[in-house]
Amino acid sequence: MRVLVTGGAGYVGAHACKALAAAGHTPIVFDNLTQGRAEAVRWGKLEIGDLSDAARLDHVFRAHAPEAVMHFAALSVVADSVADPALYYAANIGGTLALLAAMRRAGVDTIVFSSTAAVYGTPEISPIVESAPLAPINPYGFSKLVIERAFADYQRAYGLKWCALRYFNAAGAAPDGEIGEAHDPETHVLPLAIRAALGHGGAFRLFGEDYPTPDGTCVRDYVHVADLAAAHVAALDYLAGGGAPAAFNLGSGEGASVRQILAAIGRAVGRDVPLQTAPRRPGDPPALVADPARAMAALGWRPRLSGLDDIVRTAVAWHRREGTG
Repeated sequence: MRVLVTGGAGYVGAHACKALAAAGHTPIVFDNLTQGRAEAVRWGKLEIGDLSDAARLDHVFRAHAPEAVMHFAALSVVADSVADPALYYAANIGGTLALLAAMRRAGVDTIVFSSTAAVYGTPEISPIVESAPLAPINPYGFSKLVIERAFADYQRAYGLKWCALRYFNAAGAAPDGEIGEAHDPETHVLPLAIRAALGHGGAFRLFGEDYPTPDGTCVRDYVHVADLAAAHVAALDYLAGGGAPAAFNLGSGEGASVRQILAAIGRAVGRDVPLQTAPRRPGDPPALVADPARAMAALGWRPRLSGLDDIVRTAVAWHRREGTG
């Protein structure tokens, strides 16, 4: 299949393009490069553009005639969404509605969407199942939930075929070292802590030590980015085979605290991560851990690289190779 990958120059999107190509599909990357990197586009053609540009979107659909879309393009920093919700609603909700309009004009009816565990807010039960209450506590999570609900409405009205993949914390790097995690600015725990451990970027800032968790730091379900990419390809195949539109959790099913992450990095690097403590950030729930059973059953997906030491090992190797750690 020819697959338009919005945000395909970004971290997860680039890994998805790699997985698509390995599975025999043809990715076409659509990215405005404000967060993505052109050098990460190694599988398929790069088309530079913004989702707000309807004429540019229409041109790309005409030029490449994609049969499906994978949608990663979004703003995704929780704290920034709290500080500037208007920006997040415009980019995430407005951008997706523009993409859906372009798909309808082009006659494309299939989309695999990069959603998030943030749609659950602060869960009452852990691990989290897809039927848990959807009560996001920050604008980022709310923007993704609005999109999921729009998909359901578009399905009923226009026949949209969709999967929303609610993944938890993407982490790690391609095992072969071809691509890894790099954002500008960087906000994610693993790359920041790895840089600090290897003497780049100063001390790692630990936000909050008073959460109601075993060691007082946030607990998250870290899932290897290559496993996430495999799930996106599996979701595409699922829809192509007539699978019913649905949302799926993607996670390892295991939680790790920030302090456990720092300890794993220390083991991999051979020295402790230099640390600076700071107050909690707004909008961060204490713990988010997935129950991925539905994705395993429906998509035939398994998280094969999402053990904490495997995630850290691949991430450290990539940062050392790139000279960023």
